[in-house]
Amino acid sequence: MTAYDIIIEPILSEKSYDGISDKKYTFKVAKNATKSQIKVAVEQIFGVKVAKVNTSNYDGKLKRMGRNEGRRPAFKKAFVTLTAESKAIEFFESLA
Repeated sequence: MTAYDIIIEPILSEKSYDGISDKKYTFKVAKNATKSQIKVAVEQIFGVKVAKVNTSNYDGKLKRMGRNEGRRPAFKKAFVTLTAESKAIEFFESLA
């Protein structure tokens, strides 16, 4: 599994924007990825130093189409905090 298989996409929401100034970033990650794998992947892709990683599993939302009920896919979210001396991730710089 490569670093690009682990980090699926950044999560851009109001709550995640608040953390950018504190070097806290939120990513959607592979469901079977561990915290240490996420840390290594972020360091490889963005060239930064990661202080800690917190993860959270989410069930898909329940959706209805007429009579039929279904769920959106479940996913895992990673909250990545960088070290104080690490540079910021450039992708998020224009968003802050």
